[in-house]
Amino acid sequence: MARSPSDYRTEVWVDWCPGCGNFGILAAAARAFAELELDPSKVVVVSGIGCSGKTSHFLKVNGVHAIHGRAIPVATGIKLANPELTVVVHGGDGDLLGIGAGHFVALGRRNLDIAVVLHDNRVYGLTKGQASPTLPYGVKTKALAYPNVHFAVNPIALALASGYTFVARSYAFDAAHLKEVLKRAILHKGAALVDVLQPCVTFNDVFTAEYYRKSIYYLEREGWDPLVRDPGEAEEKLAKAFAKSLEEGRIPVGVFYENPHVPTFEERIAKRVSAYPQRSPAKQPIERDGKPLLSRELLKKVFAEFVVEVSKERHAQVGT
Repeated sequence: MARSPSDYRTEVWVDWCPGCGNFGILAAAARAFAELELDPSKVVVVSGIGCSGKTSHFLKVNGVHAIHGRAIPVATGIKLANPELTVVVHGGDGDLLGIGAGHFVALGRRNLDIAVVLHDNRVYGLTKGQASPTLPYGVKTKALAYPNVHFAVNPIALALASGYTFVARSYAFDAAHLKEVLKRAILHKGAALVDVLQPCVTFNDVFTAEYYRKSIYYLEREGWDPLVRDPGEAEEKLAKAFAKSLEEGRIPVGVFYENPHVPTFEERIAKRVSAYPQRSPAKQPIERDGKPLLSRELLKKVFAEFVVEVSKERHAQVGT
């Protein structure tokens, strides 16, 4: 039976600021799930902290609201435990490229089959407009007392350098284009990044909808070919994509690079561990005859050398 975007939306009140670019991302995500006819029980959305972190509350699939900067490692554990799941990360530029930057790089190195949707508004929206890692040096938005003193991180260049095998950019207020890019990212086997330019109508009065309307252009309309059809052309296309990501002035949107020939982390693990993924952690029994396989007594035996006994008096002293 065909599914509709409403099948993937919860009844949780969406409390983003009116006009926020996150609405476009949410709409495109639901439409992408519907057109791919994904089974909601086999989809997991992991979100981080900040305005974008609420995305997992609004999509009617399995959702995990992770702690600050840790959406990607949580998603990594989920995907490795059950490779049959479609795992999508939604996180802000501050969350994924600030405290979570190390995990962002690690996902590219591993080429795990996860799609990362970066809500890129160049400010910390939920904490009232501080400069995020993607805000350019010298730019002063309304909440800053002085122009930004830091140089910016380029999400596209960082993803390409880290090893992501699908790297794209789209725009939150072009939901049709974003939906198509999200579909390609989800279907891609490997680490995928979609950097979504997302106006923050409350705190970013520089990179506005008007600014993006005048600045963006579409790669596919200019004959750009991101697909690596043969492994031998991967290096050349990667170099071209990297150069394109560093363009100044106009902002390219679309797919920069797509290489389906790099083995995923799951595939490399399967070569080393023959039982994976047929006997992945999610498929292991946890009980037998109605009784848990791991009892407290067994755990005590296994971890006996690490157990520290604490007296009742000590418990009282520390308030436990």
